[in-house]
Amino acid sequence: MHRTPVLTSHLINEITGADLYFKCENFQRMGAFKMRGATNAILNLSEEQKAKGVVTHSSGNFAQALSLAAKSLKVPAYIVMPDTAPEVKKAAVRTYGGEITECPSTLKDRERTADEIQQRTGATFIHPSNDMEVILGQGTAALELLEDQPDLEIVFCPVGGGGLIAGTALAVKYFGNDCKCIGGEPLEADDAWRSLISGKIEVNETANTVADGLKTQLGHINFPIILENVDEIIRVSEAEIKSALRLIWERMKIVVEPSSAVPLAAVIKEKKRFKNKKIGIIISGGNVDLTNLPF
Repeated sequence: MHRTPVLTSHLINEITGADLYFKCENFQRMGAFKMRGATNAILNLSEEQKAKGVVTHSSGNFAQALSLAAKSLKVPAYIVMPDTAPEVKKAAVRTYGGEITECPSTLKDRERTADEIQQRTGATFIHPSNDMEVILGQGTAALELLEDQPDLEIVFCPVGGGGLIAGTALAVKYFGNDCKCIGGEPLEADDAWRSLISGKIEVNETANTVADGLKTQLGHINFPIILENVDEIIRVSEAEIKSALRLIWERMKIVVEPSSAVPLAAVIKEKKRFKNKKIGIIISGGNVDLTNLPF
């Protein structure tokens, strides 16, 4: 793993009225925090399990992360991808050594195909976000951030499938100094915000957001952790996400994906509340389709 840098921006601090510290997982191997969880999950397998390989279903970052982590650890990786997945993502998985099996794009088809591979190969299934070892691996980004900035008052991160925020919340709980964990979520995909209110896992009927990495729903393993340890989730509009994304690109001179801009959008939206606070922000990744930028 790379120990990713923590960057600051005087201008963004002026805009928000807070001291912001960005943990830049866009500089992680394969370009996203998901490499941490994938690596930790494989490292915690037995030698017998490693020999038989790992399997997951994913159309994007976790497919690449598990493939690269498995290649690094000399473990076979079987990746179930929907047949609608962009060819560029399939090519990336193949480059990292993953063996792709395509299937229809429904969750039921993905799960059935992964089950068939498990039965045939004996590979261990690793879920992209609803797996305890994945969750703990994702939490190491916040752990490193707190080691570098031990007096943070809040750590923000985006909320999608729940693996990152569950891991971040645990890191904040056990390694923070009276620190809170807050999530940022698109209004168009606010299942986690509704889940915190209802106390049960909610789903999205639609998820029409530019933050495509945040469309997945919470799981039965990560949700109890989130319910107990996340202080709140702040929802932001599509316009607010795009504005924050542009700010990061223009002022920090780094390439980040729209999901990464959601926490900053939340801070800007509620900047009166966060004035003079010392805040960490997890920049979740930088895997962007440069032919389809939202600005």
